[in-house]
Amino acid sequence: MKRFTNPVVLEKLSDRDKKHLWHPLTQHKTHPEMLGISKAKGAVLFDENDKEYIDGIASWYTCMYGHCHPYILEKVRAQMLRLDQVVFSGFTHEPAVKLSEELIKILPENQEKLFFSDNGSTSTEIGIKMALQYHFNQGEKRNVLLAFEEGFHGDTFGSMSVSGLSVYNGPFEDFFISVERIPVPTEKNIREVLTNLKERLKQEDIAGFIYEPLVQGAAAMKMHDANGLNQILALLKEDDVLTIADEVMTGFGKTGKYFASDHIQTKPDIMCLSKALTAGLVPMGLTTCTEKVYQAFYSDDISKGLFHGHTYTANPLACAAALSAVELLQTEGIQDNIQNIIKWHQEFDAKIKNHTKVAATRQLGVIYALDLNVKMERYGNLRDKLFNHFMENGVFLRPLGNTIYILAPFVTSQEQMEKIYSTIQSALDIV
Repeated sequence: MKRFTNPVVLEKLSDRDKKHLWHPLTQHKTHPEMLGISKAKGAVLFDENDKEYIDGIASWYTCMYGHCHPYILEKVRAQMLRLDQVVFSGFTHEPAVKLSEELIKILPENQEKLFFSDNGSTSTEIGIKMALQYHFNQGEKRNVLLAFEEGFHGDTFGSMSVSGLSVYNGPFEDFFISVERIPVPTEKNIREVLTNLKERLKQEDIAGFIYEPLVQGAAAMKMHDANGLNQILALLKEDDVLTIADEVMTGFGKTGKYFASDHIQTKPDIMCLSKALTAGLVPMGLTTCTEKVYQAFYSDDISKGLFHGHTYTANPLACAAALSAVELLQTEGIQDNIQNIIKWHQEFDAKIKNHTKVAATRQLGVIYALDLNVKMERYGNLRDKLFNHFMENGVFLRPLGNTIYILAPFVTSQEQMEKIYSTIQSALDIV
């Protein structure tokens, strides 16, 4: 007798997801559906039904050389066959040493030492700890940190403390370290900001100043004045306040230079890096500093060391990915693509900036943002309507309230970029 079996019905990824997974920045009761992504290549994501989406934000500014770049995969695969993981306390390895040598060549010239960690939040957390302990090790009691209004530096407690977006911080603010905020510099306010800062510095209790140089990412790509920021940094250095450049978002070519700090004359004492550091392939964070900062921890007294560590510190595979990304960043092809995207943004801006639905536009490097002339909640129904419009048209963009921004991979083609632009233009008809 012939036996019949029921055909296997494959559940959608989104249905399987609901059983156990809890997603970031998500209220699951109001947004229960997650889109299943099955593969990615270059600037394109593919869902489980094989629909294509141009990745207009490089998956949170990480995959700047495109997804699954063959050169990066080749280098990481070779490393995987040689050394996968080893403790970085008491040991070292070629990928970490080589990466340090290559990064020092493109970092601002005052950066000398590199401290590895796991992600963007930990890189800023370590920068904060460096600033506080730098003064502690020298017998100074400086326990206040300075930060910009509306800054964002991550989700761990130190990085949350210095972040100024209450939508992320609300339940935890009673537990934060001591932080004071100043406005971002403009031509109109810089004199007042400097006057107030000079007066505040007289208390001699500020350990460090953490800032996103030129572009505040989570604050909807708000941009500020390089000259004003330079004056703030120069003043703080006179008082030995350590300056901490959070380049987690801006680093590695996005502003048209290797780092946003390259646009500014006064260089930071400490830099925080992640995201595009490993080209989006694997997680890793990096905090760099000057020799002066490092020397405050260099001592016969073991307690003066920076006792911070992560299990996957300087993971060899992550270092191999980062090393290949740094190599790609410096190639003529990638640098040409960056200049092309800058030009395309400028051409699009000329077409769109005077639209009645557009309140303002701004651009630095491959970062482009426009504000809609419409009141919207950061995570509201109209914002969701925009997001759905983009996805229906095969473009992945995540509006921040009434701000639509583009931060696509460096390898995005002109045709793909034109599709992003036209989809944004069509979105203006639905708001």
